[in-house]
Amino acid sequence: MARAALALEDGTVYFGESFGATGTVSGEVCFNTSMTGYQEILTDPSYRGQILTMTAPQIGNYGVNHADVESGHLQMAGFVVREASRVASNFTAEGTLGDYLAKAGVVGISGIDTRSLVRRLRIRGAMTGVLSSEVLDAAQLVTLAKAAPQLVGRDLVREVMPERQSEWTEKLDAWGEPLLQPTEGGVMPSPPVFAGTKHVVALDYGMKWNIARHLASTGCRVTVLPGKVTAAEVLAHQPDGVFLSNGPGDPEVLDYCVTTVRDLVGKVPLFGICLGHQLLALACGAKTFKLKFGHRGANQPVMDLETGKVEITSQNHGFAVDEATLPPELTVTHRNLNDGTIEGVRHTTAPAASVQYHPEAAAGPHDSAYLFERFRRMMA
Repeated sequence: MARAALALEDGTVYFGESFGATGTVSGEVCFNTSMTGYQEILTDPSYRGQILTMTAPQIGNYGVNHADVESGHLQMAGFVVREASRVASNFTAEGTLGDYLAKAGVVGISGIDTRSLVRRLRIRGAMTGVLSSEVLDAAQLVTLAKAAPQLVGRDLVREVMPERQSEWTEKLDAWGEPLLQPTEGGVMPSPPVFAGTKHVVALDYGMKWNIARHLASTGCRVTVLPGKVTAAEVLAHQPDGVFLSNGPGDPEVLDYCVTTVRDLVGKVPLFGICLGHQLLALACGAKTFKLKFGHRGANQPVMDLETGKVEITSQNHGFAVDEATLPPELTVTHRNLNDGTIEGVRHTTAPAASVQYHPEAAAGPHDSAYLFERFRRMMA
């Protein structure tokens, strides 16, 4: 097997085997504790600019398939596993993980002590790193890691948001992209509207497709707009509600997104997930901060403070809302039971709410799927 190496900015270097694409990439090194769902994780645009480590010891054993993608592209910079399965043993498999990464241009490394790496990240915090199957000199790799751009302060949303408007459809083309069927005049036809259907405009900052599936399953017609649009452009669609999606990077630099959300509060019902949650908080005057190593996995316990129910949730974020800066018009509705951070807020006077975690799962538990129905009732 070809060799590969992962170097952290603190000088630590791990050597292993190369799989996936050949190359040299940099990014923030983070970890996810999910046991399954690696394909959904790989295709989550929120991982843009990151090198992801999986804590489960073997990844790739059930292969990859067309149905499990959460976006049209693999956005993460690199992928780190203890053992990469070279064969796919599930009947749904359409290929192997290694071939999938190679086709997508994602550099991978296997055969390293991921327990040691994750322990270091938990103690020291998430760090910038360089993953390479081309450069194997430890000193050179550490120098590259120290010089690589940091995640904080970068606008990664512009790199993953769609370029054009679309109407959500479950039909996908051979590359996993939504199959759009414009008319001869180049205008996208709307799907049929049934009695009771609510029209939701989803602001796409890097949205996972299962979010749109959940909205559609609750009886919503979903129009997807690029996250850079203005409030006036959103309201021109006369939506019954607006959804604020997940997405990558530092929320504090997304002034154009915050302005749009601020101009929508009180004018139309709002529901945000992950980055959308942070943008709603910022729009109302709160601040965000970077977590030491983030929440990424499918087993994070969250309490709904309004019902007392504890939900096991799927999460993927490296930033959180600073409770000390929370304005009086926002009430905390959900709290992380591991570290006490805010996991949900509700506006006290306007129809607006958000959660930090992923109720659409994919992959993960479905304990929080009720939030989509709650959003639909908000639009009644």
